Amino acid sequence: MGRERWARNAPRTLDLDLIAHGRRVLDEPGLVVPHPRAHERLFVMGPLAEIAPDWRHPVLEKTAAELVSATTVGRDAARA
Repeated sequence: MGRERWARNAPRTLDLDLIAHGRRVLDEPGLVVPHPRAHERLFVMGPLAEIAPDWRHPVLEKTAAELVSATTVGRDAARA
């Protein structure tokens, strides 16, 4: 699909984030796994903690259940 946007955070045709791939850790041009900010986002960690609370972040070594309580992005939307 390409990623041609005219400004940072501008609308995209397709937005697909790869959160994790097993225990793999990758840091290559155009691909970082696990997603570098997934653990900060309630809209990622909340559903993950519901379906796989024991999933362990391959870098931080914390479970999804532990990470959901430390999220910083999206808490205001959860209160609405």
